[in-house]
Amino acid sequence: MSNVINLGFITIHLYSVCILIGVFVGYNLILRESKRLGFDKEVISDLIFYMLIFGIIGARVYYCIFNMDYYSDFLSIFKIWEGGLAIHGGIIFGLVSIYFFCKKKGLSFIYVLDIVVVGLIIAQAIGRWGNFFNGEAHGGIVSYSFLKELHLPSFIIKGMYINGKYYMPTFLLESIWCLIGFIIMVLIRHKGFMKKGYLTGFYLIWYGIERFFVEGFRTDSLMLFSIKMAQVVSLFMVIIGTFLLIYSYKKNDFYGGV
Repeated sequence: MSNVINLGFITIHLYSVCILIGVFVGYNLILRESKRLGFDKEVISDLIFYMLIFGIIGARVYYCIFNMDYYSDFLSIFKIWEGGLAIHGGIIFGLVSIYFFCKKKGLSFIYVLDIVVVGLIIAQAIGRWGNFFNGEAHGGIVSYSFLKELHLPSFIIKGMYINGKYYMPTFLLESIWCLIGFIIMVLIRHKGFMKKGYLTGFYLIWYGIERFFVEGFRTDSLMLFSIKMAQVVSLFMVIIGTFLLIYSYKKNDFYGGV
């Protein structure tokens, strides 16, 4: 399966297409919800712009830090269309940019996060397909019959045939999990019991749990000695998310206007 669309005068990488679609969908969802809650559209647009810039930088820096040997050629660091973006790095840098932006604009950091995480998780669900087209973020070697028993579409099975072997489509597990999380968040975010911080806490726990277990199957994990960094970060996400839910229940106001 080709991972590019060659138009002659330009080559479009499907990895980039998936990332851009995810960004577009997430961006519009964030704008729509922020408008409903009374936020200024231009302010939120500026926020998303900085969040994306720093998120992409963070995702790339995080990935390169744990692959320094591969990126000994400095210019190759900038070729993000070839893959190599770590979502945890993007989340960390994105959170920092949101925090300072909210502090400067006098906005509630946790309230803004509640809006952002809904768009973020669906963007992740879509963006994971970029890993599929790049033949990365997969699990270990499996048999053709194993994939057939999962009742996967033939194009996914074909795409999991890499260098003469079939691999577990862990990208698909994460994409589906994020999609389910997105649906849950959309269904509950307007309920009367919702408090500021609930959606952010849910996101951290939901994604943290999934990533911790799925990372155990992956063969391309970013490592610190013998430790899979994604599992470490995921554990922290679950712990922070749990603390945030408890804190929000006791301290925060109910979800509503600005």
